[in-house]
Amino acid sequence: MTVLSNSWIQKRTPHWDRLAALVAAAGQNRLVGLSRNELQELALLYRQVASDLSTLRQDRTSAPLAGRINHLLARAHHIIYSSRKSTWRNFFIFLRDGYPHIFRQQILYVFASLVITLVGAVAAAAFTLANPRFAEPILGPNVINSIAHHEMWTRSIVSVAPQAASGIMTNNLSVSFFAFAGGLLFGLGSVYLLFVNGLMVGAVGVACQQAGMAVPLWSFVAPHGSLELPAIIIAGAAGLRLGHGMLFPGMYRWKDSVANAGTDAAHLVCGVIPLLFIAGCLEGFFSPSSAPVALKFSVGGVLFLLLLIWLFRPLPRLALERIE
Repeated sequence: MTVLSNSWIQKRTPHWDRLAALVAAAGQNRLVGLSRNELQELALLYRQVASDLSTLRQDRTSAPLAGRINHLLARAHHIIYSSRKSTWRNFFIFLRDGYPHIFRQQILYVFASLVITLVGAVAAAAFTLANPRFAEPILGPNVINSIAHHEMWTRSIVSVAPQAASGIMTNNLSVSFFAFAGGLLFGLGSVYLLFVNGLMVGAVGVACQQAGMAVPLWSFVAPHGSLELPAIIIAGAAGLRLGHGMLFPGMYRWKDSVANAGTDAAHLVCGVIPLLFIAGCLEGFFSPSSAPVALKFSVGGVLFLLLLIWLFRPLPRLALERIE
């Protein structure tokens, strides 16, 4: 752990104060209130202070100061980049480079969301193994009846694939939205939805295994589930981030803590939308089809691998500088 000297902090403080003054001068008019020289100075200071923030984060004793500098950088970032026209190219760059960086910043919430889901799945699997009737209220009579007759309840999707895909996407977006919005209940809503989603996965998995339908089930789930399940977990992580900001404001005022948490959560949930769009198309057209089982598992495996590469690949230094 790096311990920063008071002399270094005193040396850098005028730069932070100057950036704060330029941000205040820009005010509500964004960049209009600054001269050309001030704009250049703002851009230079923004990069320098971003580097200072990285140094501050290496010293745990400087956490309060790092929080204030991070908030200052966020304000400067909003002023600098809010004036940029939104284009498809910018959106693509955000998805390619910006979102993976945001995802990694919130990785602890993603991990917590995954753990909650797994706890629900393991609990449902254990109880269903001990008593098969445990799954009945979780899965509902239609699914239970289909399993009892050794039939997949997804057969009807094939005949109405376009309409089904649209309905599936709408349903998945709703589930993800509620996983995210559940954070407004101090995170409890997100915890509940993630746990229940885990219960459903665990219960249906064991119920189909006991009925000798494991391969039909998982070959159906694999293509779209490789994206849909991570998307719901990420949306739940956004809700947990929001709930954490509400419960633990730390050095911030409660209002500021909630605002910062809401910004982080909104950025995190942005990446869920394209994942759910692709998953909805697969679930409506490909997953319930008569395609070979091996092909379905292969598609699911490839998509999940591509998801991991997208989220965890090394990012170019230039991309990180744009994000910071």
